Amino acid sequence: MRNFFQFNERETNFRKETLAGVTTFLSMAYILIVNPIILSEAGIDKGALFTATALSAIVGSLLIGLLANFPVGIAPSMGLNSFFTFSVVIGMGIDWEVALTGVFIAGIIFMILSLLKIREKIINVIPKDLKHAIAGGIGFFIAFIGLKNAGFVVGNEETFVSIGDLTTPTTALAAFGFIITLMMLIRGIRGGIFYGIVVTSIVGMTVGLVQIPDAVVGEVPSLEPTFGVVFQHLGDIFTPEVLAVIFTFLFVAFFDTAGALIAVASQAGIMKDNKIPNAGRALLADSTSGVVGAIFGTSTTASFVESSAGVAVGGRTGFTSVVISVCFFIALFFSPVLGVITPEVTAPALIIVGALMATEVREIDWSRLEVTIPAFVTIVMMPLTFSVATGIALGFILYPFAMIAKKQWNQVHPIMYTLCGLFVLYFVYL
Repeated sequence: MRNFFQFNERETNFRKETLAGVTTFLSMAYILIVNPIILSEAGIDKGALFTATALSAIVGSLLIGLLANFPVGIAPSMGLNSFFTFSVVIGMGIDWEVALTGVFIAGIIFMILSLLKIREKIINVIPKDLKHAIAGGIGFFIAFIGLKNAGFVVGNEETFVSIGDLTTPTTALAAFGFIITLMMLIRGIRGGIFYGIVVTSIVGMTVGLVQIPDAVVGEVPSLEPTFGVVFQHLGDIFTPEVLAVIFTFLFVAFFDTAGALIAVASQAGIMKDNKIPNAGRALLADSTSGVVGAIFGTSTTASFVESSAGVAVGGRTGFTSVVISVCFFIALFFSPVLGVITPEVTAPALIIVGALMATEVREIDWSRLEVTIPAFVTIVMMPLTFSVATGIALGFILYPFAMIAKKQWNQVHPIMYTLCGLFVLYFVYL
């Protein structure tokens, strides 16, 4: 096991990897509750969605751990499940069965692109400075999610956002968790982020802010309402509306996953010569889980940026992902306990992990204006648009133009020019 996962080369051990896997799982566990809530609005059976969510996470996390030796958790994407429900099914009036078939087709295309190493090639030609900008931008994005979940930042009609009411009990609980976690990390306590989640959960249950589960073990809901429905609607996808939906799934999932892999590889220190080791295998695992997830009955899966929480406590290998997979399997039978993992409980971890990831911006060459502007736009637009993919797309559009203005157009890979054109077309026809 040590040799297979390269523990010595990556300076880790079973304890660190196990703690990292559990920490990442706790940071991701909300998806088991939230994904069924969102997708059920499209008319899909909520019980089947719970099981499909867990199974797709089990398969995806296990594959990326064993195939790519990456400390990443895979599960249904939070952004794409909302797009699936509110834009595709409710907004466009497409039946959920047909929309799910579109997810399935997008996953098949992803698998083909991964096998042909096209996705890997694209990721590897991204300039080094933009990769650091992506990693840092995701840090700001994760921190913004944490601040929002905690209630520290709220919407405001006049100023768009403003500070929340810090005296709100759940916000106060998140503040307590943040301070406790911060103090443990500064004191050098290994696993401080994990322990912070545990302590915050216990305190929340003690003061009545987190519901104490009525039971420990629950029955696993049946997959019958959703399993295999994609095979019954393959002939319904050849319409302009559904093809546009498939393209959107491809675009957003591709760059959400690319951003997450770049961020985790950079944070874990396993990126070599501006390349991600085993990137092709990681992308194949990601795309395969998308196909499997659609067959089970859930929307597009993606590599979770919350995986950075596990990396922050020492996760460096695929064993972390194996532990994540095992945790999701166990969660199938302990669904009542998952109510303890509320957004306020995990918010402190996301804020701190975001801060740690944001340090990547120090690696950007800020002395070059042709690098500074595209990098800054990439970073700032992720939290402001609430989309990793949008931030990446805008940075990729600006970078070639900036290099042309600098008369260094020949230093930009042709693939970057191609992506620039595709992103322009995407925003024009979005």
